[in-house]
Amino acid sequence: MQMHEIKTAADKKAFLQIAIDIYKGDPNWIRPLDKDIDEVFNPEKNKFFKRGECCRWLLQDDNGKYIGRIAAFVNRQYKQEQPTGGIGFFECINDQGAANFMFDYCKKWLQERGMEAMDGPINFGERDKWWGLVVEGYYSPLYGMNFNPPYYVPLFENYGFKVYFNQICYGMVVKDKLDDKFFERHAKIKADPDFRSVMIKKNKLEQFAKDFTYVYNKAWAGHGGGKTIEEKQILKMLKSMKPVMDEDIIWFYYHKDQPIGIWINLPDLNQYFKHMNGKLGWYEKLKFLWLKHFGKCNRFVGLVFGVIPEFQGKGVDAYQIIEMANHIQPMGKYEEYEMQWIGDFNPKMINIAESNGSRRSRRLSTYRYLFDRNKEFKRHPAI
Repeated sequence: MQMHEIKTAADKKAFLQIAIDIYKGDPNWIRPLDKDIDEVFNPEKNKFFKRGECCRWLLQDDNGKYIGRIAAFVNRQYKQEQPTGGIGFFECINDQGAANFMFDYCKKWLQERGMEAMDGPINFGERDKWWGLVVEGYYSPLYGMNFNPPYYVPLFENYGFKVYFNQICYGMVVKDKLDDKFFERHAKIKADPDFRSVMIKKNKLEQFAKDFTYVYNKAWAGHGGGKTIEEKQILKMLKSMKPVMDEDIIWFYYHKDQPIGIWINLPDLNQYFKHMNGKLGWYEKLKFLWLKHFGKCNRFVGLVFGVIPEFQGKGVDAYQIIEMANHIQPMGKYEEYEMQWIGDFNPKMINIAESNGSRRSRRLSTYRYLFDRNKEFKRHPAI
């Protein structure tokens, strides 16, 4: 076996083709858009090249056939107890020797760059895409979510990877009645005229970007060493979401006109992209518009749900949930709801998710491999 570095257009095509070969016949796999994969490895598209580097390879067997792929990357701002690199975009036939060969190769590449551990499978980018190995819930993935066959789990664990943290997703049937306790808490807040809920309006994104930034920086970045986010970043994000945005499922919450909570959701884009065969040219864009207006998307996805600290523990989360439920449930537009993953290192958010009547829908795991096999392994610290 040997590793072949991706350099040419033919190599890039082969990198994509391996996934097609691995998942041939699997009805649950949804082929990611080629451009989404390519952009991860494009320095002009991926800002993480400014603070790190990455490389990707194909694995060839002794007959020259491609039987696996993998990428390794170093992000200098990925602060961990020890210098830690990442691996991702892993695909492999069901062969431990082949997997070990790729893991060893990445380990050596990372050690040459001063790394002492590797996490995987993760993304050379933010945690909102291509992060974690599916270990429970092998059904159609959400947009930007990893998918893999069950045999990948022993390939990682037999090599010596250990779970650094679990990524838990929650889902619910939209039409199901929520627990009475939510209605009770909602009623108390609803009776106070100082509280109000507002659906986003596409023609007022500047104002909503300002409110989003305020809530985010208070609820997430204001504690635990998190980084703040700028209003211009949020506005750019909202504008990029505009073509697929459904105003009915993006809500903002206020007290005396001060933003106190947000609930950001999108339709499950993979229900459209599964018809694109990885492409997004002019024909696919027309097809997407047709599907968006005349097709059916029965699942929406939770991206962000939060309340600023001053209003946490006061029933505002129940108010948020019932306000949108009262609007969405009678419409019958969606049948399923699923939240993007919550790390098991965040017990507060886990508790909120499990108290709202949702069920655990799937679990992914971020694995870690310490190069010093005598060093004590530690799980992700709780927040």
